[in-house]
Amino acid sequence: MTAHLLSAGLGLKPQHFDAALDCTAPGLWFEVHPENYLMDGGPRLAWLQAIREHHPVALHGVSLSLAGPDAPDPVHLRQLAQLAARIEPVLVSEHLAWSRAGGHYLPDLLPVPRTTETLARLAANISCTQDGLKRRIALENPSHYLRMDQHSWSEPEFLHELVRRTGCGLLVDVNNVHVSACNLGIDARQYLDQLPADDILEIHLAGHSADASLPGLLVDSHDAPIAAPVWALYQHLLSRTGARPTLIERDGNVPAFKELMAERETAATLLQETAAAPQEQTV
Repeated sequence: MTAHLLSAGLGLKPQHFDAALDCTAPGLWFEVHPENYLMDGGPRLAWLQAIREHHPVALHGVSLSLAGPDAPDPVHLRQLAQLAARIEPVLVSEHLAWSRAGGHYLPDLLPVPRTTETLARLAANISCTQDGLKRRIALENPSHYLRMDQHSWSEPEFLHELVRRTGCGLLVDVNNVHVSACNLGIDARQYLDQLPADDILEIHLAGHSADASLPGLLVDSHDAPIAAPVWALYQHLLSRTGARPTLIERDGNVPAFKELMAERETAATLLQETAAAPQEQTV
């Protein structure tokens, strides 16, 4: 199944293996963090391969550190390429962030100033990754919690230029857009309208939470149902892009599989309605 035939999918959790394997919902797909499967064998890899025999699978990386000061770790990139060759993912994505410097990994996806120097480094690292994987990847927009004074590009302009230089695609996390807009006081719809619609390969939807110690700060926590404003932004984005593969993420307070499938069905219905409706002109 190619990416354009996908409907709505779920981030795959081990406790949902049996239910995921048996589910026959049309257009259903699953996404995993490849870092959990970079081995030559064993039960975890066998589990993923069994899922792949029944459903399309996407790889969503969290540790290539594309915005970091170092080139992608060649060992990690080789292992990722081997997994991709084994699984044949329908989509591969990473983050506009960094988490590694000097061989040391940090347990978070950290922001960078959007400067021309950062742009050149990111473009080089994305190109290195795509060459190593022999496939196009999608880059995810980050969540923001504090203003940075060093930016010389707006984020949509920055992403657009990365697409132009490298041929990569975009993964638009709508919850990240909402969280960032609330935290920084920007217009979420205007942000979405400035993205190159034709290069959006995937969409993520997730829940967020309010920070307990800093009133007004939202956290991209992935531990709650998708909020109404995020659903509204999703519909707005679809009106520009048309139907795009859409993933429901849930990493904390993970509910039963059927509860996640209910959110997935909401997204699938919106995708069906979008596919049946005339689209706005995109840029």
